[in-house]
Amino acid sequence: MTASRPIRVGSRGSPLALIQDDEAIARLKARHPGLEFEVVSVRTRGDANQSAPLAGMGLGVFVGELEERLLSGELDLAVHSLKDMPTKLPDGLALAAVLPRRDPRDALVNRWNRPLEELPDGARIGTSSPRRAAQLRRYAPNVTVAPIRGNVETRLRKADGEEADGAVLAAAGLARLGLEGRVAEYLSPQRFVPPPGQGALAIETRADDRRMLELLAAAEDANTRYETTAERAFLETLGGGCQIPVGAYARSMGHELLMTIFLSNPDGSRTFTAKVEGLKHDPRQLASDAYLAVAERGGADLLRAARGEN
Repeated sequence: MTASRPIRVGSRGSPLALIQDDEAIARLKARHPGLEFEVVSVRTRGDANQSAPLAGMGLGVFVGELEERLLSGELDLAVHSLKDMPTKLPDGLALAAVLPRRDPRDALVNRWNRPLEELPDGARIGTSSPRRAAQLRRYAPNVTVAPIRGNVETRLRKADGEEADGAVLAAAGLARLGLEGRVAEYLSPQRFVPPPGQGALAIETRADDRRMLELLAAAEDANTRYETTAERAFLETLGGGCQIPVGAYARSMGHELLMTIFLSNPDGSRTFTAKVEGLKHDPRQLASDAYLAVAERGGADLLRAARGEN
């Protein structure tokens, strides 16, 4: 990459993705004021196919096309929601920076503006996430889970009565879009456990692009990296083809990490949660401890199901 050419930033091109690009670029410019950037929109498989359930579309449905263009040299970096990234990156790519995490929680919106425990019987609450669906069935068995997909604005429209009476969405996405006023309740991440990496942005680049790696290192947030490494490492212990609802949320407390994990069978009739703690500087050990905690406390069959074992 020549110094005269702007840095090409890959983006999904949705309103939220563009705001996330701006957030990442602003952080980079604060540290490197002379840099110029060009945002390049790339339509991903997950954006192109709005009708298929996400659970059946495989890994990396919102990042694969961006990664292909990184590897081909068409892009210099890509900004992702970290929760969308598979735990194993393609050969030749690197997770160069994890930015400070915004709100990790899930948020409930609904046309009555009521908290989860006060929703009327039969209320249709929309989500495309098996994890959110399982936790809704666990904590609000009186509601009906309605499958809805689309960007944040589309899901909010569908949740206004078009296809559902409400929805569960990421609080960080609503905040970035200035839509906090739509939130009826923020769901506790220790109870309604979010997916690994929720609320955090990640910047991916080529593993051999030393200049980019050096530039991006300045945008790194160490605590968010430790937390999300533990969360993603727990997901990794379940295997790349994990087929059951799973959540993991870690937070830094001094030199310690505290992590809550969640596993469920697909219909939410059997769930397991555990809390583990360990040294912040050894997040992978914390993930291993979480896996052992599930196995030792009676969740071995859920672990086998997660790994696709009989």
